[in-house]
Amino acid sequence: MDKKPYGFDLERFITPGEFSRVKEFTDSRETPFVVMNLDIIERKYAELRSRMPFAKIYYAVKANPLNEIITLLHELGSNFDIASRYELDQLLGLGVAPDRISYGNTIKKAGDIAYAYGKGIRVFVSDSMEDLGKLAGNAPGSRVFFRIFTEGTGSDWPLSRKFGAHADLVYEMILHCRRVGLEPFGLSFHVGSQQRDIGQWDDAIARCKFIFDSVKEEGIVLKMINIGGGLPAEYLDPTLDEEVYAGEIKRFLTEDFNSGLPEIWMEPGRSLAANAGILVSEIVLISRKSRNNLNRWVYLDAGVFGGLIETLGESIKYPVYFDGKGPAEDIILAGPTCDSMDILYEHHKIRMPSNAAMGDRVYFFTAGAYTSSYSSVNFNGFPPLKTLILPR
Repeated sequence: MDKKPYGFDLERFITPGEFSRVKEFTDSRETPFVVMNLDIIERKYAELRSRMPFAKIYYAVKANPLNEIITLLHELGSNFDIASRYELDQLLGLGVAPDRISYGNTIKKAGDIAYAYGKGIRVFVSDSMEDLGKLAGNAPGSRVFFRIFTEGTGSDWPLSRKFGAHADLVYEMILHCRRVGLEPFGLSFHVGSQQRDIGQWDDAIARCKFIFDSVKEEGIVLKMINIGGGLPAEYLDPTLDEEVYAGEIKRFLTEDFNSGLPEIWMEPGRSLAANAGILVSEIVLISRKSRNNLNRWVYLDAGVFGGLIETLGESIKYPVYFDGKGPAEDIILAGPTCDSMDILYEHHKIRMPSNAAMGDRVYFFTAGAYTSSYSSVNFNGFPPLKTLILPR
């Protein structure tokens, strides 16, 4: 196996022996699909616990809601962050207790709040007075943490603008919380998914400290900070080691809160699941738009709507490996649907062996998060992306 065939070191993502094991398990199966290695998730969870022992882990179910992953993390002691009543039902059905679940979506129907409350959920997030009113009416006495606005600068997949409120509004919501029979519990933020700028945590934690101090003057003592997700997985663009992130985040917290550190939660999703998955696809068509076209177009049976939506804007740059040998050429990579947005990489050129042929397999590494959970149900008639579990 060539270590660096198309611009990246393959062994950075998988060993030759492990790749052979994946191929042996999948070669007879029809593409596309994601194959998950639960051993990697178990290892990543243990590493995170070791590096950030001061934080309670709430796995972001939306990253990859596979039952086998939920069950594994449940057995390892993880808590869970949910975004809907449907994820709640899934967790409860797998034996997860309500006191290990946080309703972490700021956008929720009154009926869904009441449903979750009826199932035993007592911790909710909010970022608006309107949502707070729904919580007061449908989840009385619950603990509420408030999401503050962050810009998401430095992240590959920003989560700004839509979520969070500015400090002045958060301050008002915290004061209002007690008046309507809710417990103001803490603050949360998300610095953006696949965040490369560790300093973004420093800025967000400093904002939390300001709000903690401001509401304390009104007699309210907040008890928790949820530092969200953002820890990176291994894609093409390099990042610092997770151990560096953990050390710096701990330093930021200690500098702002000294010995009065509140309870710390975190919501990893990508950093736990992404490295554990490989998306396996097949070349459907190789063509040129004209005789003198510089780059050939390569169409796969998986695309933007089939699990690779994070290639929109070429935001997440997956390591893409082709079966085959020979000199490499730059190509444009696209999916199979009748939609012109179904182009994976056009400006960021992917390199492919020039003798690659239709029917060859293509492997996307670091594809265990936000792939199967993001794929469309029936667009153009294509079924959702399948997931396989590599035998342990």
